[in-house]
Amino acid sequence: MAEKKLFNTVSQSLTNEQKEKLEDIITLQHSSESNKTILGWLKEPPGHPSPETFLKVIERLEYIRGMELETVQINHLHRNRLLQLSRLGSRYEPYAFRDFQENKRYSILTVYLLHLNQDLTDKAFEIHDRQILSLLSKGRKAQEEIQKLNGKKLNEKVIHFTNIGQALIKAKQEKLDVFEVLESVIEWNSFVSSVEEAQELARPADYDCLDLLQKRFYSLRKYTPTLLRVLEFHSTKANEPLLQAVEIIRGMNESGKRKVPDDSPVDFISKRWKKHLYENDGTTINRHYYEMAVLTELREHVRAGDVSIVGSRQYRDFEEYLFSEFTWNQTKENTRLSVSLSFEDYITERTSSLNERLKWLTANSNKLDGVSLDKGKLSLARLEKDVPEEAKKFSASLYQMLPRIKLTDLLMDIAYITGFHEQFTHASNNRKPDKEETIIIMAALLGMGMNIGVSKMAEATPGLTYKQLANVSQWRMYEDAMNKAQAVLVNFHHKLQLSSYWGDGTTSSSDGMRMQLGVSSLHADANPHYGTGKGATIYRFTSDQFSSYYTKIIHTNSRDAIHVLDGLLHHETDLNIEEHYTDTAGYTDQIFGLTHLLGFKFAPRIRDLADSKLFTIDKASEYPKLEAILRGQINTKVIKENYEDVLRLAHSIREGTVSASLIMGKLGSYSRQNSLAIALREMGRIEKTIFILNYISDESLRRKIQRGLNKGEAMNGLARAIFFGKQGELRERTIQHQLQRASALNIIINAISIWNTLHLTKAVEYQKQSGSFNEELLHHMSPLGWEHINLLGEYHFNSEKVVSLDSLRPLKLS
Repeated sequence: MAEKKLFNTVSQSLTNEQKEKLEDIITLQHSSESNKTILGWLKEPPGHPSPETFLKVIERLEYIRGMELETVQINHLHRNRLLQLSRLGSRYEPYAFRDFQENKRYSILTVYLLHLNQDLTDKAFEIHDRQILSLLSKGRKAQEEIQKLNGKKLNEKVIHFTNIGQALIKAKQEKLDVFEVLESVIEWNSFVSSVEEAQELARPADYDCLDLLQKRFYSLRKYTPTLLRVLEFHSTKANEPLLQAVEIIRGMNESGKRKVPDDSPVDFISKRWKKHLYENDGTTINRHYYEMAVLTELREHVRAGDVSIVGSRQYRDFEEYLFSEFTWNQTKENTRLSVSLSFEDYITERTSSLNERLKWLTANSNKLDGVSLDKGKLSLARLEKDVPEEAKKFSASLYQMLPRIKLTDLLMDIAYITGFHEQFTHASNNRKPDKEETIIIMAALLGMGMNIGVSKMAEATPGLTYKQLANVSQWRMYEDAMNKAQAVLVNFHHKLQLSSYWGDGTTSSSDGMRMQLGVSSLHADANPHYGTGKGATIYRFTSDQFSSYYTKIIHTNSRDAIHVLDGLLHHETDLNIEEHYTDTAGYTDQIFGLTHLLGFKFAPRIRDLADSKLFTIDKASEYPKLEAILRGQINTKVIKENYEDVLRLAHSIREGTVSASLIMGKLGSYSRQNSLAIALREMGRIEKTIFILNYISDESLRRKIQRGLNKGEAMNGLARAIFFGKQGELRERTIQHQLQRASALNIIINAISIWNTLHLTKAVEYQKQSGSFNEELLHHMSPLGWEHINLLGEYHFNSEKVVSLDSLRPLKLS
């Protein structure tokens, strides 16, 4: 009844013209896509970020805007209900919409298109973001090519001027005539020519590449006039010079004028770009460089949240993501943050904690094994492996007792034992899967989790069709269902007695597994550290009990650190994570600050510890033995001035108003290095210093971190063994479909971990009954072994049918 009323309300706020357009998108074919309806065309994921892709995205955006759906009354609907309707709209095919009652059809389509309008706006600007990065990357590559081409000449000049320099040094030392000595090495006219040649070969003193971008301007012009015409930008500041510049360029595009007005604002442009802003007369603004500079600054300010885009979800005003000051003041007494609301109490407590560690280290610095504080450099001896050989043999003996099993059987076993399959309720009616549908779900999970795809899985599974697997993939294996199924598995594993030998579920680690992308995708990044191809990263969280409790897809070039809190705060399991480990890429000063505010102990393994900067709140001179490694003093003034806003930011993250990764990405932008970001950084430096002091003082802590990270690496090893299809490449264009693959893989990993733990428990019981048994060795085991699991399936060969050249199979001609 409530749903019918909702549909009636939305439908009644639509005009007849809007309803006709909604009918058109599910019945008419798009002019450029003869085999697709307009709705199918609108749903197409963008491919590789390029000017052409940008224009295609804008074409779809303008089509939706032309329907003027923003006038429809949906403000009274709860955000989660709108999201649910939008997800339904994204799954239904045009023929399904045509079967619906009118009000239902119009309502779901309307909500979906309004959400798609936001997505397309975000995608359009993301393409611009990538184009600016590509512009700068091409400039760097062009500079590298110049250096390669001129390498021999440059080397000759270095040798040449080395000889001249040595001659001049000799003249100075022996008080000889400088010019006579110089001409003994090179004739004067040749020297002048050589200097001129060197000037031609020289790159800018700052070795920047912006002078090489003049010709690249025209690649931006393929789409930037449309960008400035279609997207509407707002600023938090009145009369923002950047937006004035945007309006000037927009006006020039519309009028056809080529000359940039002399009074155009330039103060907001960075020094790097200003060097190239004017022509040789020093007053005329270079149109190409002005426009490139403005478009680059626009990218940075939008990413930081200082400039918002109307109709966007990802690029709103920074303050819109947070609790308002009024709401914060009304609710802060009940906040779940782990620090005092009083700055004075906070800084007193942190000063005491930091000073306590500094005093302890001062008194014990000469007693620490494997730690050196020589000449202002911190160094640690490499940790020896702490897994005894006896434990490896013990583990092998237990695994030898495990029965061999096919992965298909293993998955069905764990489904019946845990009931995780019941979480795959149908997205439209919440119906749980029956027995037949459960088998189809398991097949789809294996197809996606092993990366062979549901089409190949259907071919390899007698009795199942591609249509069946595709249907459950679309309607039952959505993000919420996958997360719930994963939580059931993790919770079940958490309660097993053997799991407690590996940990109590309060510590975890996270690590990225880099994957090549075999298709053009808006989210594909190139990273020279991981080969020549483009890719994405599966960022996985592993508990101390060897369960994988959270996963997400991130950009390969994204800093792991900004995603750490997403997993710690938004997993849906019973695990109570208190301490978390990452590798070096998983930390920043600001993450140290936020994790402390949110009540987590953050413990990264820091590479190049010797270069880490430690800070004091009091003067470093109070700790003379440590003064060489204490290289900075905390700015408590900026913390005090911004303390309320920092707490409001942390509270907003804790309560789910904004994801940590989104807001941390904005805080990390150079243009948002304002007092709030600086205050959070300073608070993080306190926590980082305390952590490093604990890290070098406590070998057991270092070992605990090492063990935690090793568990994550072992998890990645199993993941790669399972995800063998298509050479381990992701072939999905959208993050949603990539995440579906990653989540299916996670479910399989957790199922294997449970199956192994259950059977290892039986093996342990047998060992106990058989005689001598060292219970301590159980702590060094892992439930992630897979040698006994058949990951490849079974192959049947028909020897009865004899085939000759005269009885080849017929061709498919229809």
